[in-house]
Amino acid sequence: MTEQASSISAIGQIAINIKDVDRAIAFYRDQLGLKLLFQAGDMAFFDCGGVRLMLGPPSSPELDHPASILYYRVEDIQAACADLESKGLEFERKPGLAHKTEEQELWMAFLRDPDNNLLALMSEVPS
Repeated sequence: MTEQASSISAIGQIAINIKDVDRAIAFYRDQLGLKLLFQAGDMAFFDCGGVRLMLGPPSSPELDHPASILYYRVEDIQAACADLESKGLEFERKPGLAHKTEEQELWMAFLRDPDNNLLALMSEVPS
């Protein structure tokens, strides 16, 4: 089977609904530590390991809902959570073992952004 020119190869951008761009920038840049690429009016664009996050208000009432859960990879989930807590963030669920195989353990922690979107940190470590 040959690859078609229109085949999907990767996620290019993820949109997250927000209400206040300045508050969102403070959270995603200053607390989560993502790189702010640029701001355009009431939208902000961040780099997250090559995937662009677009933060902006919903463009219509039917699109005004919380985002899907984004799972951010971290090497050391305990250290990452401690760092974020030192910046004033509170976790809904502290780091915990979500799944274990003979090869690896999957650890997760959950928190919310200022617009109540649920976020997760995930870390896969050898068993």
